Amino acid sequence: MLIARIFTLYPEFFPGPLGKGLYGKALDKKIWKLETINIRDYTTDKHKTVDDTTYGGGSGMLIKPDVLANSLDKNLKSKERTIYLSPKGKLFNQKLAKDLSKEKTVNIICGHFEGIDERVIEARNIEELSIGDFVLSGGESAAFVMLDAIIRILPGVLGNEKSIEDESFENGLLEYPQYTKPQIWEKKTVPDVLLSGDHAKIKDWRLSQSEAITRVRRPDLWQKYKKN
Repeated sequence: MLIARIFTLYPEFFPGPLGKGLYGKALDKKIWKLETINIRDYTTDKHKTVDDTTYGGGSGMLIKPDVLANSLDKNLKSKERTIYLSPKGKLFNQKLAKDLSKEKTVNIICGHFEGIDERVIEARNIEELSIGDFVLSGGESAAFVMLDAIIRILPGVLGNEKSIEDESFENGLLEYPQYTKPQIWEKKTVPDVLLSGDHAKIKDWRLSQSEAITRVRRPDLWQKYKKN
């Protein structure tokens, strides 16, 4: 069972969509477990102050190192993987999702304001990851994205686990086009090869489509694919 532990200022965001559908069923089956830690509960003053101004000036506020460290130290066990969602982190991808899905526990820190004090990152061996080159108002929505990608990989979550093997990024390429009934829709037909029953030809067609789409839409992925 994977334990996903979220450190947040807004625990009411969770479980949200993660408690419904496939993920809700997986929760009931104890395939994974969600724990939310309210960072505010680990303040030491009567006003429950979690942030303060930055040294050196600037308009933003930072989550205080003593408060965040206290919340981590009271809940983490040794050698558990801990992630801080940050725009300057390493880019999260499918490979990292598969890697994290093998952990027993994944701790995710949701930042706010201008982020968190750098000393906590260094002192607690925190890994920084980013879901893309953009800035969000808080880490909760990024945590949803990351957990969605991780949980669906866990055995028993998807009805057809073989479908994971054919998805985008699994072989370094974007996914090929897919079609279903009706065979003719608005005068558009399904490609003949998919109706042929020839599995070798279908496999070749799908690969060629994936390659063509990746080459046009994601030249960065295409270059990596050609090198492998």
